[in-house]
Amino acid sequence: MKAVIYCRVSTAKDEQETSLLRQEEELTSLAVQNGMEPVRIIMEKASGYEIEREGILELLDTIKKEDAKAILIQDETRLGRGSARMAILHCIYKEQVKVFTIAQQGELQLSEADTMVLEIVSIVEEYQRKIHNMKIRRGMKRAVEKGYRPQHNLTDLVSGGRKDKIEVPIEEIVRLRNSKLTFADIAATLRGFGYSVSKATVHRRFQEYMEEKKAAEQT
Repeated sequence: MKAVIYCRVSTAKDEQETSLLRQEEELTSLAVQNGMEPVRIIMEKASGYEIEREGILELLDTIKKEDAKAILIQDETRLGRGSARMAILHCIYKEQVKVFTIAQQGELQLSEADTMVLEIVSIVEEYQRKIHNMKIRRGMKRAVEKGYRPQHNLTDLVSGGRKDKIEVPIEEIVRLRNSKLTFADIAATLRGFGYSVSKATVHRRFQEYMEEKKAAEQT
């Protein structure tokens, strides 16, 4: 089983440097004892309350790229503290990766409360995904009902069996806006048809168009 070793201390003091080296040594031994293959050793000096840490980003990136199925840590607080710890654990478990600790000499056993929190987060995330998809379908339906025809704005450039879509035409954004769709609905509609646009992008493009139109009328 491929594994990633993650070591963390909160400061750059000399004694903390010793702690990092000790964590690395003990976790390497833990990997050997469990027949694991360490594919990366990450050592970080940062506060556990911070979630935007280079080491954590590297950790999450590595388990995907290297197809690692285990993370080895001294104890669960090395991943993070407070809400940051729960957020990171959620990201790890979503990838079907197990966490092993020296403190428990094996797979991490969460408390009943922590397990419940992670289950709730997963449920909420799933409902958010469903609601997002519902908004896209609603936006697509409303746009089509108001005359939007996506096939008029697609170019069938077949290359290796794939069809590439042209950029979102501003005239379609304007037309959908004139049909009383909100910027959020327009963005959701266009995303449903394969265009990678956000509500902010749609709003910005529309504002730019209106400013250009106004300037042209004044000349």
